[in-house]
Amino acid sequence: MELFGALITLLGSIILLIAAIGLVRMPDVYNRLQVGTKASTMGTLLSLLGIAIIHPTWAGKLIILILFVLFTNPVSSHVLARASHYINIRISKRTVVDKLKVTDRAFKVGEVKK
Repeated sequence: MELFGALITLLGSIILLIAAIGLVRMPDVYNRLQVGTKASTMGTLLSLLGIAIIHPTWAGKLIILILFVLFTNPVSSHVLARASHYINIRISKRTVVDKLKVTDRAFKVGEVKK
């Protein structure tokens, strides 16, 4: 079990390394947020799961941490992306679709119909 837990923790660490490389390579804030959120969530979950397998007495606390990461990481990333879009941080020229541009038009101050 200890070897299996170590392998899962190693896999989580590799995913976190790939995420760190992706943060440097992505062209704009929005792509970096996506890479940071998805990979850090998966890497953290695998690392915590591996530790829970290695130390079964810590499993309850680690499951609470896993749930906390699952709930807060995507929400905080979404809020950061919306705030970045709201203050007009430009998207990369390689980005094909900007779905927030369409939905934000209806919610800008002064444009909401009464």
